[in-house]
Amino acid sequence: MPTLTDALGKLSYVVDGDGPPVVLVHAGIADHRMWDAVVPALAEHHTVIRYDLRGFGESAPPAGPFRETDDLRRLLDHLGHHRVRLVGASWGGRVAVDFTLTHPERVHALALLAAPWPGYPWSAEMIAYDEAETAALAAGDLDTAVQVNLDMWVRGPARRWEDVAPGTADRLRGPLRTSLVNQSAVGEHSQGTATGDLATITAPTLVATGGLDVADFQDIGRRYATAIPAAHLHEFPTAGHLIPVDAPTELTATLLPFLAG
Repeated sequence: MPTLTDALGKLSYVVDGDGPPVVLVHAGIADHRMWDAVVPALAEHHTVIRYDLRGFGESAPPAGPFRETDDLRRLLDHLGHHRVRLVGASWGGRVAVDFTLTHPERVHALALLAAPWPGYPWSAEMIAYDEAETAALAAGDLDTAVQVNLDMWVRGPARRWEDVAPGTADRLRGPLRTSLVNQSAVGEHSQGTATGDLATITAPTLVATGGLDVADFQDIGRRYATAIPAAHLHEFPTAGHLIPVDAPTELTATLLPFLAG
């Protein structure tokens, strides 16, 4: 993968296709490969940019204070793109929101797929998940921490493992392990989320939820769809938290006309 190197380390990225640029920002348990199934169709119409956030995939963990929005701005400047269509999944969705609030002139359209909401009052189910991951990491049991995340974000609360497409967990296990190994460095150096009023976002916005996701994220999706004036809400009934992984065909069919606007 090509890399953009700065004082904080290297950011790895990949570019496919040709046309109006689209940036895909991955979830916090994955890396750029989570988009593999949607890229071919998007790349027939767009320049598709994927990158690994710091501490994920092939991007180095941060060596000092950083902001995800600054990283994305530098990457776009490096590639020569001023204005883009921006699609983010889970934590990548929050990065996309923050970038839109910070650089509204650079976002033509915004798609949020199960993005978190800062300060959200999490359910008992989410708190139990967080406590289980924290306990496993504190004990140095990385394998258990990986499984806790796979159970929560890949299988989800509404499915059995036999209901999940074969091989899905295995494809995400390595990227998830990398993210957990680098989690403390990322948490130490990240400067947090952007502040701003969602009502100021004027870009056309697609807010997507998975019908099989944790109920918290379905409620958060409704919050985003209400708070952003130009937003509309779309549910993918067969998807859990990782919509591009669970429902790539349906997602592509929804994204293509939205991104063409």
